[in-house]
Amino acid sequence: MTFSRPASLRPAGAASLVLAAAMATASCSSAPSPTPTAESRPALTSGPTPTPSPTAEPTPRFTNEPDPDLEALIPTEAAGATVVVAPSDEFAITPGDIAVAFGDLGNRFSSLVVAYVVKPRTTLYAMRVDPPEVATDDLEPYLATAGRYVGIAGLHPEAWERAVVEGMRVWTRPEDNATVAGTHLYTWSSGDIVFLLIGVDDAVNRAIIEQLPGEPAPTPTPVPSSSPTTSAEPSASSED
Repeated sequence: MTFSRPASLRPAGAASLVLAAAMATASCSSAPSPTPTAESRPALTSGPTPTPSPTAEPTPRFTNEPDPDLEALIPTEAAGATVVVAPSDEFAITPGDIAVAFGDLGNRFSSLVVAYVVKPRTTLYAMRVDPPEVATDDLEPYLATAGRYVGIAGLHPEAWERAVVEGMRVWTRPEDNATVAGTHLYTWSSGDIVFLLIGVDDAVNRAIIEQLPGEPAPTPTPVPSSSPTTSAEPSASSED
């Protein structure tokens, strides 16, 4: 009689165990995964919001750098009077000193030229301005303090008025009881330069303004002329 070896049954038994394990694994893997609840989700945290760096504000400049181009604009003569440009290294005034008369605008003054006439007494300040450009109308908030800076005692901006001198827009102010008779004050802008002028002879003042750059006054729009209306003449009667 022939007997089968017990060992020959092990592969079949092992195979059945492997198959059963595979089926069990498949049944587990086919089950739906649980949906995470809100409590189980990790909280999302955002990083800190970056704070923009503040833009640096201009500050008064108490060093006066030479500005040959600005010096070259100043006339040498006005209405027969000699105009002298003071060398920048021979006077102690800086852009920051005159900036106090022009508020925030004055903080943008980058260079300063001072010119004068000995007789009749006249003084001109010319200040280069950092961008953006300045219009003559932009000077209105500083008129009173600009006047006081050059010796006009009154702090009333109402004393100033808009004017056109030699085709340019300016602000002007007449003398007051603290100035020499005939004194006139002018300030205006050419975009990147602000001028402040005070003098006792208005012919000299205006001759200086004429030779400096400025903001042209608008050309007035001509008023269209109306054609005269002609009435029809009555026709002559043809009666005999």
